Amino acid sequence: MSTLIRKLISTNNAAKPVAPYNQAVVADRTVYVSGCLGLDKKTMQLVPGGAVAQAEMALKNLEAVLVAADSGIDKVIKNTIFLKDLNDFGAINEVYKKVFNKDFPARSCFQVARLPMDALVEIECIAMTGDVKTVTSSD
Repeated sequence: MSTLIRKLISTNNAAKPVAPYNQAVVADRTVYVSGCLGLDKKTMQLVPGGAVAQAEMALKNLEAVLVAADSGIDKVIKNTIFLKDLNDFGAINEVYKKVFNKDFPARSCFQVARLPMDALVEIECIAMTGDVKTVTSSD
């Protein structure tokens, strides 16, 4: 039986974890990115400007972690977005569409009671590494 590799990802190009977890873990060719908050990587504080600004920064952090894992936005297969207030759904979608603008991954979005550091948005994803070919199937 061959040995699978479990690679722990850490990059200075994104905000560090705020608890005992890794920014991402690569298992074989699948990347599991931990929830990214809208934290400024230098100050480790939430960026000002509300849910939209936090979502923009969370997506920047997410993208930096993906790059460190030898992946990218174009290789994301599933996103999960956690919102403090589902009334921010439309505004967050506008930010999201600037990053994920074609071949959209699967996605879930939930309102939650509370997020770490009282954040307004948290975004996590599952992605692939290596060569990935996208095909479309429809009825």
